[in-house]
Amino acid sequence: MILSALWLPATLFAALFQAWRTALQQRLRGQLSVNAAGLVRYLYGVLPGALILGAYVVAVGAALPSVGMDFLAWAAIGGLLQIIATNLLIMAFGHRNFTVGTAYSKTEAMQGAVLALIVLGEALSAMAWTGIAVGVFGVLVLSLAGRVPNFKDLLAATVQPAALCGLAAGFFFALASVAIKGATLRVPTDDLVLRALVTLVVTNVLQTIMQGGWMAWREPAGLKAAFLSWRNSAWVGALSACGSACWFTGFACAPVALVRSVGQIEVIFTLLFSRFLLREALSRAEIIGTLVVVAGVILVLVGR
Repeated sequence: MILSALWLPATLFAALFQAWRTALQQRLRGQLSVNAAGLVRYLYGVLPGALILGAYVVAVGAALPSVGMDFLAWAAIGGLLQIIATNLLIMAFGHRNFTVGTAYSKTEAMQGAVLALIVLGEALSAMAWTGIAVGVFGVLVLSLAGRVPNFKDLLAATVQPAALCGLAAGFFFALASVAIKGATLRVPTDDLVLRALVTLVVTNVLQTIMQGGWMAWREPAGLKAAFLSWRNSAWVGALSACGSACWFTGFACAPVALVRSVGQIEVIFTLLFSRFLLREALSRAEIIGTLVVVAGVILVLVGR
């Protein structure tokens, strides 16, 4: 099992970039359709991703590896699954309960651990599994603090549309992570970062073709709106490219479950943005949830 020390800082930066990108993408949801809001993530991420890859290749003096059809198949599957997951998450925003939808999408860590075990054979220790479960619980406490005061209300929240979209988004994000890991394993180079960046650029191009082609056929007005929103959408694409570069690097260096579990710390970055940028006070439940998430991450790290 490949486990490079690079996976941890890559994952932390990925979580930071994703929290920032999600906030901007949520704002776009009021201007664009579900498909258009999802497309901008890939459409405006291709160029930044290519620039990151080019800069890395020049910096290390590497040559671009040639890839085969098996790599392209895994990248296309991962890209399509990520498109579906992104659209489901944006649909959760549209159900007027951004917090609930986002919270349940974070069950991706647990779902991803199970899927990675089944598909890739990535086994984890008992302590790591415990840490994943603790982290998922902490995310739910943190995200739903003050909104579902008791267990009965928590169960009721689980069946509302935002939560269902969030759970489905988590499942497809988990599947996408496994497929993307499968793609990185098929890039013929020992350079883990180069594997990740090649996978990122190729996947982004395929996603742009897939979702852009669908919209050109079925939703041309939405495609036009995606281009017209370039001033705001370009930032979403740039942050997405940076975040994906870090996620893909994490996947190339460590098991999917470890990366996604530590990535739950994204919820804490979101909370910090809320506290220091929006000047929102923290509740006792939010503080407890934060400590539980941190405890879960520590258990995962110790048990890896």
